[in-house]
Amino acid sequence: PIIFSGQLNETAEFTTALVTFSMLASGIGSIIQALRLPYIGSGYLCPNLCGPSYLSLSLSAAWVGGLPLMRGITIVAGLIEMLIAPVIQKLKNVFPIYIVGLVVALVGISIIQISVTSFFGLTFQGDAIRDIDIFIGAVSLLIMVFCNLWGKGFVKIYCLIIGIFSGWILALMLVPEYWQNLLLVKDKPLFAMPNFNTLLHPITFQFSLLIPLIVIAIGSTLKTFGNLLAAQKLSEPELGQVNFVPIRNGIVADGLATTISGLLGSMAVDTSSSNIGLAGATKVLSRWISVVAGAIFIVLAFFPMLTNALSCIPKPVLGASLIFSGCFMICA
Repeated sequence: PIIFSGQLNETAEFTTALVTFSMLASGIGSIIQALRLPYIGSGYLCPNLCGPSYLSLSLSAAWVGGLPLMRGITIVAGLIEMLIAPVIQKLKNVFPIYIVGLVVALVGISIIQISVTSFFGLTFQGDAIRDIDIFIGAVSLLIMVFCNLWGKGFVKIYCLIIGIFSGWILALMLVPEYWQNLLLVKDKPLFAMPNFNTLLHPITFQFSLLIPLIVIAIGSTLKTFGNLLAAQKLSEPELGQVNFVPIRNGIVADGLATTISGLLGSMAVDTSSSNIGLAGATKVLSRWISVVAGAIFIVLAFFPMLTNALSCIPKPVLGASLIFSGCFMICA
């Protein structure tokens, strides 16, 4: 959400609202996924987060039609995923793994321009490039790469988050402007209700975006399929063959979470591969962890001081995180 807002050059209030509702959507999605309800939810530890799958399409929609259009395509993407769920086994045969990989790679390529722009700390055309911004972005990116290549366990899996916070600390030390922006957060209330009036804002859709939306939604669905399959193998190693019932229900839950995120006006959420990897590395596989994590996300959404602080992450750091994520998607 912070990267998305930075690319739109939106206000701090817009960024805070987007982060707030994205946390709510992630929390709701994580809880629904973990609770094995009738026809919905896998019952596995497979939390939801705002990933890069829909970032480029969401940005295109926001540039063309603003937040109403972004909400519209997010809702439709979730509905497409729920419609695909019953035929996911056949769809996997129709779209071989290299086709899905190509779609994911193209999504990664599409964010190169915006990631490089942020990496250099640029906002508008003609802005001067500052050496200090390049240094902060480069250090952030190197930390992410080093943690991923030579880190182990938690450090390797959460190399992106470690790089973001390390780069943020470095920026606060070197650039007074970033420190001054963060100090403004202390004037924000510690606890407040989110502005749910945004739910009454209009929702639009343009059919010119339907084909790329379907392609990306199918790719995201197959990614979720792979995540749920991995979660099942970790949680139920005694199974002799794949049990598709919880996987189908999990895809329905993921599609519902994406639809809810569109209704709330947040970024699209989907299952998190890194958290599944962490669960496999630590052997901590209880689905109730996902329920607790989802509840924590929901509670934190009611603390605007935190969400405002996250909106102050410097653009070079965000650009480094986008380059890192984009490279992983291209290599997928």
